[in-house]
Amino acid sequence: MPGCFSRKRIWERFRPGSGPEQLAKVIDDLKREDSRFHTEGGSWTNNISWVKGYESLLDPIQRASALFYEKAIQHGIPSGEPRYRNALFHLLCAQTSCFRYWGEGLWAEYGREICRRLEAILQQDF
Repeated sequence: MPGCFSRKRIWERFRPGSGPEQLAKVIDDLKREDSRFHTEGGSWTNNISWVKGYESLLDPIQRASALFYEKAIQHGIPSGEPRYRNALFHLLCAQTSCFRYWGEGLWAEYGREICRRLEAILQQDF
């Protein structure tokens, strides 16, 4: 199932700002209704999972993202503050699809290194 079509079905049922629990419920409902529905493929890699086999990169990205939320968002650090912007820059760089697309090897190492740096920034500066 094409990624764009999957996203469209999610946004038809999910009201922005409803929270992660509601989003998870919408996705679970869609999976129950249609066994072909998934959120793991990208628009140009519909037949390739974006999750399975990529834990060595996705786990650090997930940890870094959660830490950013904990240290910057929950503590209300202003988005214009330099330490927030530095951390956000690293988070967005880590989440680029290039690291995941190329799988393992040098590109995945780059992605993990950016996550490591983000975690260090968040532990030191926040």
